[in-house]
Amino acid sequence: MDNEQPWLGKSTHNHQEGNDKMPVHRLTPLLCLVSIWRILTTVSSHPHLGPCQLIQRTALCNNRKLSSVPEGLPDNTEELQLNYNDIVTLQNESLLRYPSLTTLSLACNSLEKLESNTFQDSKSLESLNLANNNLNRNYQESSLALKNLPALRFLDLSENKLEDDMASTLLQNLTSMEYLNLSGNFLKRLDETSFRDLLHLKELDLQRNLMFEIDGAFESNPNLRRLNLAFNYLPCLTDFHMTQLVVLNASHNFIEWFISSQDLNETFQLETLDLSDNKLIFFPFLPSQSKLRNLYLSHNTLRFYEHLSDNATLPNSSTTVEFYNINKDLHNVTAQLWDDSLHGDISALEILDLTANKVEYFPQGFIRKMPVLSRLHMNTNCLETLNFTSENFSCSLYELDVSNNRLNQISADIHTLAALGNLTYFNLSRNDLKMIPFGLFSSLSNIRSVDLSYNSIGVCSTKTATSTNAFSDCVNWQNIVSLRQLHVKGCNLQMIPASSFAGLLLTHLELSDNPGVIMRDSLQSLSQTLQYLGLGNTQIKNFDFSAFQNLKSLNLSRNSLSQIPQSLQSIDLKVLDLCDNNLTSIPSSQAHALASKLHTVFLTGNPFNCCQTEWFRTFDATKTVTIIARSEIQCRDIFQTHRIKDSQRFSCQEGSESLFWYILLLVPIFLSFAGMAIIVFLAFKPKLLQKSFKKKYLKPTSY
Repeated sequence: MDNEQPWLGKSTHNHQEGNDKMPVHRLTPLLCLVSIWRILTTVSSHPHLGPCQLIQRTALCNNRKLSSVPEGLPDNTEELQLNYNDIVTLQNESLLRYPSLTTLSLACNSLEKLESNTFQDSKSLESLNLANNNLNRNYQESSLALKNLPALRFLDLSENKLEDDMASTLLQNLTSMEYLNLSGNFLKRLDETSFRDLLHLKELDLQRNLMFEIDGAFESNPNLRRLNLAFNYLPCLTDFHMTQLVVLNASHNFIEWFISSQDLNETFQLETLDLSDNKLIFFPFLPSQSKLRNLYLSHNTLRFYEHLSDNATLPNSSTTVEFYNINKDLHNVTAQLWDDSLHGDISALEILDLTANKVEYFPQGFIRKMPVLSRLHMNTNCLETLNFTSENFSCSLYELDVSNNRLNQISADIHTLAALGNLTYFNLSRNDLKMIPFGLFSSLSNIRSVDLSYNSIGVCSTKTATSTNAFSDCVNWQNIVSLRQLHVKGCNLQMIPASSFAGLLLTHLELSDNPGVIMRDSLQSLSQTLQYLGLGNTQIKNFDFSAFQNLKSLNLSRNSLSQIPQSLQSIDLKVLDLCDNNLTSIPSSQAHALASKLHTVFLTGNPFNCCQTEWFRTFDATKTVTIIARSEIQCRDIFQTHRIKDSQRFSCQEGSESLFWYILLLVPIFLSFAGMAIIVFLAFKPKLLQKSFKKKYLKPTSY
C-alpha cells in the first residue's frame, strides 16, 4: 500500500483485533478538528491577526462566527482553517490574497455555494475539506469552481445532502483526486459514470449513504486501494473482480452473497475484507488467489453446508445457484454451493471473526487451510464439539474464542496441544461442558488467560490432580506458571481446596456467581500477585483482605453485606463494587479511608438510610472518586424512597435516629398496655359488662 496517511473514515470492532479492522464509523466531527490537533502546541504563544491565530504559515480561524474569509492574513499562508463558522458563499475574490494555499478547511459551516472563479488563483491547493455543509443547493456552480484545482488530491464532501447526479457533477474532471470522502450523503445508485474522471483515486469513503446498487461504479479507478461501503443497503456483491483493492469494508449492509470472480488468474491484493453485520448465508466465495489476512464475518446467518453434498444426487435437488444482472445484461455468475474450493485462498489468513453466526461445525480440512491463523473468534455460534486433533489448528494460533456455543465435548491429544505453544487466550465460557481432556490447560505452555465461566467444571483437589483418566470434571490449575487471568464464574463451585492455586502468578481471578463456595485458605498463595478479585454473589461474609497488598479492583456485589470489611482500609484499592448488598450506611471513618484511595466505586442497589448519608458527601466531595450511576443510588427516610443526591428532600430528625422509628416502637407498647387495662377493669366489674350487653342487645319486643 501507499504510505500516505489515510483520512478515510475509520472504526474499531468489539474485539481485540480492532486496530487491524477496516474503518466504519462517521468521522465528520473529527475531520473538522484533525488539522487543529495536529498543530495545537502551546498556541497561546503565537500571534493573533484579526480573528485568526497564526502558527508559522497556518491560520486558525475556527469557530469565530465569520461570514466571509478574513482579509489581511499573510500572503504566504499555506493552510487556512475556517471550520465552524457562518460562511454561506465562498466568493470569487475570497482567496485571491492567498495564492500559496495548499490546505483549506471549511467544514461545519452553512456553505451553499462556491462561486465559479473562487479558486482561479489557487493552483497549489491540494486538500479541501467541505464536510457538513449544504452544497446540494448550488452544486452546479460549485462544480465549476472545483475544476480550477489542478493539484487537488484530498476532497471531503461528506454530509452535504448530495444525491447521485449532484455528486457526479461535482466530481467532473477532478483527475488529480486521490482521496475522496462522500460519506453521510444521499447516494443511492452508482454506475460507471459516477467516478469516471477520478483516474488516480486511491481511497474512497461511501459509508452511511442509501446505496443499493454499485454496478460498474469503480471500473475507471484502477488505483483504488481502500473502499468503504459500510452502512448502506447493498443486497449482494457478485462477480467481485477489483484485484487492486487492498481494504474493502462492506459491513452493516444487507448482503446475502459475496462471490468473487473465479475466472481471473491474477492475484487479488485484498488484505482486509469486512462483511460483518450483513445477511450472509454462505461463507464468502473468495478469490482463488489472494493475500487476504483479515476476514470479518461477525453477525450474519452464515453456516456450512458440506453435510448436504451427499444429497446432491436426489431428484429435484440443485447444487448450483445462478445470479443474473438484469439491468446491464452481463454474463451470469454460477456457483457450486458445496464446492470446497469456493472457500477461496485463505492460506494467508491471520484473523477470522465468525462471531454471532449459525456455524455448527467446520468443513473437513477448513482449519488446515489457514496455516498462519492467529485469531479465531467463534463465539455465539452452534458448535457442539471441538476436536483439536482432527482440525489441526495452526501453531500460530494465540487467541481462540469459542464461548457461548453448545460445546459438550472437547477432544485433544498431548501432541496436538503441545503444538499450540503460542495460544495465550482461550475462552470456553457459556457452553455445556461437564468434562474436558485431562491436562488441557497445563499442556499450553504460553497460556495467559482462560475463561471457563458458566460450565460445570470444578477445581481439582490434590488427590484428583494426578488422575490417569483421559477426561476430568475438574481442572488442576497448579503450577501453570504462564497463567495470569482465570475466570471460573458461575461454575457451581462448592469448594476450592487449599492448595488449588499453588504455583500460580495470577493477577486476575473471577469467582463470582458461585454462591456458598468455600474457599478456606485457597487464595492466600495469590495474595502477592492478585490485582483483580471477583467475589460477587458468593455469599462471602468474613474475609480478611489485608494480605492482598497489590489488589486494585474488588467485586463484592450481591453478597447481602451489611457492612464493608474493615480490612479493605489497609489495602490500596482503586475500584470497589458493592452493588446490591444490604448496606444502610458507611461509617464516617471508613468512608474517609476509602475515599482517599478509591478511583471508582459502585453502590447502587443498597437500602441506604437517608438520615445517615455523611459517607455519600465524603465520596462526592472527593474529586478523585467516581461514583458509578451516582444519580441511581437510592435511600429511604421516614416516608419514602429518594435518590440519595437529593438530600434537600429528606425527612429526618436532628438526632442520629429518626422519630419514625421511635413512634413505630412505642405505638405497639401503648396499645398493649391499653388492652391490658381494659381487661383488668372488666374483670373487677363484670356486672357493668352484663348490664351494657343487655341494654344494647336484649331489648323487649313491641308485642
